[in-house]
Amino acid sequence: MGIARLLAKGWLLFCAVAGGHALHLALASGMAFPAALLALGVCVILFAAMGLLFIGGFGVSGGLPGTPLKAWAAPHHLLPGFNEMVFLAFVLLAFAVQVGFAPELMALPAAQQLQAAMAFAVPGQRILLRSLDACNMDGGRAFAAAFTWMLAIIWLASVLSRLKLLAGVIRLEMAGKPEIIGPALRALLFGIVAVIGIQFLYLGSAFPLLGCSAFADITGALLTGLAPLMLVYVIVAAMASLLVAAQEK
Repeated sequence: MGIARLLAKGWLLFCAVAGGHALHLALASGMAFPAALLALGVCVILFAAMGLLFIGGFGVSGGLPGTPLKAWAAPHHLLPGFNEMVFLAFVLLAFAVQVGFAPELMALPAAQQLQAAMAFAVPGQRILLRSLDACNMDGGRAFAAAFTWMLAIIWLASVLSRLKLLAGVIRLEMAGKPEIIGPALRALLFGIVAVIGIQFLYLGSAFPLLGCSAFADITGALLTGLAPLMLVYVIVAAMASLLVAAQEK
């Protein structure tokens, strides 16, 4: 779980989900599917390639001199593990609910109970509800956010039960591909990002800063549909790196 590899995975996921929301908005505006797919597909590919170029340079510069080239692109570094596969499944499920089912499901009793439960467990959900009420808009956005937070909490609890195993995998990866940035500094960097994410998402400090137009655009869709899952991924990365640093002492 090196920083460069985590950045690459996160950037690709961000581009894919943002492109999916952009395509959904384009189709909802009446744009033809072939034209929308061509135009947005080119933009997504260009943005993904641009980010990967910088991330790849950072990854190569962060390795120890003399590291073999095959260590940078080993198959087990590129293929997703069990945790990543479950994470991707949750991202797809959250996206499907957000763009396809949330407006129809938001009035169901189970959906209302889920929103109430997440509003109790996640302070940011209450801030989001107040922000949406001030803008006089919902359209399933609150339910989609609550559903995503539920998936994020489930994934976090599942991975934390196997945190020692994840730390062992990281130690094996570090042995095969040493980096200048050690686990302690990596845990610190991940922890800083996690604290910022908790403040803006879990506590909801980001939502009052957004205008009403943002909730109807890609920005609001990403903050309520993808960001909670990415936040718990960074939290897990920080805790696993901290455990590795503690075991090396």
